[in-house]
Amino acid sequence: MKRLLIMICFVTTSILLNTTQKTAAFANTYYIAVTGSNNAGDGTANHPWATISYALNQVPDDSLILVKPGTYFGEVRLDGDFPIGVTVRSETPYQARLRFDNTVVKCFYGRGITLEGFDIAHSGPESGALVIQIQDLIGEPGGSETVSRITLRNNVLHDSYNNDVLKINNGASQITVENNMFYNQTGSDELIDINSVTDVIVQDNLFFNDFEGSGRTNLNNTSSYIVIKDSNGNADTNLGSRNIIVRRNIFFNWQGSTGSNFLLIGEDGQPYFEAQNVLVENNLMLGNSGNVMRAAFGVKGGKDITFRHNTVIGDLPSLAFAMRLNTEGDNPANENIQFYNNIWADPTGTMGAENDTRQNDFSDTPIGQTASFSLDYNLYWNDGSPIPTDPNELINYTIDNHSLIADPLLPVQNNLTLPRWVPASGLFADGSTSIRQVFTRMAGYYGRPGFESPVIDQANSAQSPGEDILGNPRPLLSGPDIGALEVLPLGDERIYLPLIRR
Repeated sequence: MKRLLIMICFVTTSILLNTTQKTAAFANTYYIAVTGSNNAGDGTANHPWATISYALNQVPDDSLILVKPGTYFGEVRLDGDFPIGVTVRSETPYQARLRFDNTVVKCFYGRGITLEGFDIAHSGPESGALVIQIQDLIGEPGGSETVSRITLRNNVLHDSYNNDVLKINNGASQITVENNMFYNQTGSDELIDINSVTDVIVQDNLFFNDFEGSGRTNLNNTSSYIVIKDSNGNADTNLGSRNIIVRRNIFFNWQGSTGSNFLLIGEDGQPYFEAQNVLVENNLMLGNSGNVMRAAFGVKGGKDITFRHNTVIGDLPSLAFAMRLNTEGDNPANENIQFYNNIWADPTGTMGAENDTRQNDFSDTPIGQTASFSLDYNLYWNDGSPIPTDPNELINYTIDNHSLIADPLLPVQNNLTLPRWVPASGLFADGSTSIRQVFTRMAGYYGRPGFESPVIDQANSAQSPGEDILGNPRPLLSGPDIGALEVLPLGDERIYLPLIRR
């Protein structure tokens, strides 16, 4: 049944607003410049300071710190307790570059700080570990007072030459990572390592790798784009990461190892649930790369995990297309792993095969290693070939009582441009002017089902969030759609009008 088009908000890519640059009503505004001075400056536009670390030790609560364009070399410390909040913002998006040959940004004692609009990376191959680290060192790690209310927004976070791009660990809480672009970690590490923390939201980000674009060699040895776990046991007051939300993100261009995932929950074989209460929803996962991964999603020793309204689409050469649920080391068996309203579609007919000589494989889910799970209202497509099944696996598509076996009519990814930031042009490689514009273009194109897609109105409304990957309402009229993007049929045309996020 056709729907009438609801005019939510008229937006074109030429006038798409980058809402992170809308200036809130701050009580105070201060300035930093490469020509500034911490000794002689007073933080005014005419006499700016030289460093973010110094500025945060000087400004009162409810302040905006504007950082003028240029390259700032050295460690940045996000310290200070701000009940209302302080925002540190690149005055011109992505033109203030933070570089260092060790951890570039450290937040070990901060509360109520937002870092926004920067280009942040290691300075070169000899750098020390981590580009950004957020951990709680206020008193006992993870105690009653923690590093909290920290937001990373609208930053290009890239090229760690040692370890993760972003590590959030040791008892930190209330951390928001939104509208950022991540690419190029190093070795058996991640773009984001979420480790023994609580109340973390990762939303509206782009995750990919493009080592060649940074003049680096792709060694196919990096780990998952995101891992959620607890590797330190009782070393802080958390036992297992809890209350983690990963929503409305785009994952693509895999260049990692064959043993890793776009998103992995649990990793270290610990004798407890390494993560609990994790929600993964409205994400778009694209199999545009020829590099083999383990599976799009994995759980090792997790409890109360919900994976819903995600779209996994593409060739995605892998050892298992959709999921790997298993235990390692001393892990307890996974509990209550739920899959609802997802699209798993391979338009090449090679679902879960590493190459042409290997068999297709939907899931790797050893019997006895997951105690309870749900699989319902999902769409499966393998270009008309059978969806692979295996009697030795716990999870097969055949146990989905409301399964759809049909072509979701999603675009192929042959013309995908890796949208890395290009400082010389002041644009992203796809021509976009902002991270949000890259995001809406990719989600609106690669996540967009066709005119007569069978996903329309077929999701389980009891397991549907109130919005889709672009922030548009879900459902729009009669019922929610399966997958990450809610669609708007009108005759033979489709118009996507992403709401401006406020």
